[in-house]
Amino acid sequence: MQIWVGLGNPGAQYAMHRHNVGFMAVDAIAETHGFEPVKKAFHGWAQQGRIGGNRILLLKPATFMNESGRAVRAALDFFKRETGDVTVFHDELDLDPFRVKVKTGGGTAGHNGLRSTDAHIGADFRRVRIGIGHPGNKARVTGHVLGNYAKTEVDDLADMLGAIAAEAPWLADGDDARFMNEVARRLAD
Repeated sequence: MQIWVGLGNPGAQYAMHRHNVGFMAVDAIAETHGFEPVKKAFHGWAQQGRIGGNRILLLKPATFMNESGRAVRAALDFFKRETGDVTVFHDELDLDPFRVKVKTGGGTAGHNGLRSTDAHIGADFRRVRIGIGHPGNKARVTGHVLGNYAKTEVDDLADMLGAIAAEAPWLADGDDARFMNEVARRLAD
């Protein structure tokens, strides 16, 4: 069982925030790959399914971003998995909008959801970094991160989420480089 976690904040008022792109990514994966219906579990919403031969739990913590790690820890303990079995989908200020990169381990770059996850399970989990771009001025970061995607960005957002979902089998198989290449290729077309 792999545990794929989308980071975000619960509630309709946050649904289109850039900070919720992790929630959006796991929703797209669930829909594309026909996951089971959502159930309340592990301090959040969980869906089980398969991508290829791999069993995956998709998890959206309902704890708000700052406490995301509690939900991840609960799922990890329940399935008796290790930190390396966790993949976290999250917004990334230091990547251009709609760019997708994958890495394992590293710092939290001030991201409270990553900070909480790191505190609860350690740093050696895989991260799918979804670019939201930097507003250019540190004083504008909070408003940018907690702001909705603009109407002009919605098509690009949908294309990127579709690419992440379509190429998720590469992630499930552990081929991070191929996943990144195929997502980039789809977005370049």
